[in-house]
Amino acid sequence: MHEIITLQFGQQANYLGTHYWNVQESYFTYAGQEESPVDHDISFRAGVGADGSDTYAPRTLIYDLKGAFGTLRRENALYDFQQQEEHAAQHGGLWSGSTMPLQLPPIAPSPYQQALDQGVEPPQLTTQTVRFWSDYNHIFYHPRSIVQLNEYEVNSSLMPFEKWNTGEELFTNLDREHDLLDRDLRPFLEECDQLQALQIFSSIDDAWGGFTSKYLERIADEMGKGCRWVFGLKDGNTRARDRQLLQLTNMAHSLFHWNTSASLQIPLTSLPPSLPKYVSLSSSPWHTSALQIAAVESITLPARLRTTEVGRTTFDQLETTLNNDGNRKLAASAMSVDDAIHLEEGHGANGTRDTRMTNGISEDFDEHDTPLDIGLLPSMRNPTDIQSHRLGRRPQLFSKIESLRGPWMSALEIEAANSHSRDPFSRGPRTTAYQSSLLFPTLTSYPQIFRYEGTPRQLAVKTALSTSSVVADQVRALEASARRLVALDEREALCDGLASMAEEYEEGWDGSDGSDDND
Repeated sequence: MHEIITLQFGQQANYLGTHYWNVQESYFTYAGQEESPVDHDISFRAGVGADGSDTYAPRTLIYDLKGAFGTLRRENALYDFQQQEEHAAQHGGLWSGSTMPLQLPPIAPSPYQQALDQGVEPPQLTTQTVRFWSDYNHIFYHPRSIVQLNEYEVNSSLMPFEKWNTGEELFTNLDREHDLLDRDLRPFLEECDQLQALQIFSSIDDAWGGFTSKYLERIADEMGKGCRWVFGLKDGNTRARDRQLLQLTNMAHSLFHWNTSASLQIPLTSLPPSLPKYVSLSSSPWHTSALQIAAVESITLPARLRTTEVGRTTFDQLETTLNNDGNRKLAASAMSVDDAIHLEEGHGANGTRDTRMTNGISEDFDEHDTPLDIGLLPSMRNPTDIQSHRLGRRPQLFSKIESLRGPWMSALEIEAANSHSRDPFSRGPRTTAYQSSLLFPTLTSYPQIFRYEGTPRQLAVKTALSTSSVVADQVRALEASARRLVALDEREALCDGLASMAEEYEEGWDGSDGSDDND
């Protein structure tokens, strides 16, 4: 069945994950409707509710701190279990004395959630009305999917969950007490017929990076090799200098330690340094995660399509294209978005795109093709350093996968491009493109960050993952910062590891395809 299990670690991940599952739920079709091109069994699991009725819930684990879940509870309309009985069964009813329950006042549901519960048209969400990621959630989760870590409280000033080592220590302590993989992940694994991949959403620049690192290590120890894609989410908001330096340190640790256990890392910034005119983005995590999920959900869409669909593939095949001749586990992501109707008519709604290189790189490296105009690779440079760029050197692309939703290219153009890439005698980068007619839905829970006349409900999205020398430049910049920021006892292994990662993007490219002859 090629199932995908999704792991979500922390606030940034759960804002993104909520958008992700809302989109997956929107693909469901019912009696009398045309069958959805998406195979729901890949991402959802069948089960039985408390009343004996059939249920369908996401294959996901959602980890967050105390106070982060808002109005979301483990029990819901599908799974109305009694927490007290469940707790007694797990712990053997060790305490027989009297108890005095202490209960915090409940958080009032948002008007949006109240409207969903009543089955009426929900009010328009705003950055002021979205207090938690659960405020715009459409999905009923299985109780096993909800894992609250009570050792830390969200946004606490007394015990902030910010340092990478803090997350590492938390996982170690919890795993020693509970065996987290056996308690949380194994039940989902045992339900899979043929696991395709683990898809992980995690902060990369705070303590969740350390927690995720230890979790990945345990998975590698238990399961050996496999497709494990980690989308590392970096907070792009402007912070105080000491906070920015801490984020850089955390990112250095995350990229280095994840590299040994993940099969692919895709870092994503929440706020790209430059955005096209058709994007209107605030610093609200509801907004920034909406931009990220348009890319994440689109680039992975081919792996969730039915076997009968043109353009279907798997995580393993995508990964093989990106890493066909090296050990390049770090990929840059970029996308463009357009009104599908205008695109089909032969001209984009955006008019002339901004063709300046995004994040220092034109993702396509093709002077005859329009670059993708939203670059999501985060900057890994120390903001206090003078930024140095390699002058006179053209970025070198090693491999790229594209996922196109809508009429960006004709079927003949897709086939021609892929045939050239499959030609064993062709020189240069290896690229593969997949195209689907399934457009990206802009739901009532999705903010209006893409500005088009008429506000289309479905958008054409063109996304790419690429391995290139620009990735190496960013990793080397991060290594240089780490040499000044990281304690001496950790510095050598960390910096040598980052340098080795960057070298994978330097070697094995001789530039003899003639592309630079006229430079």
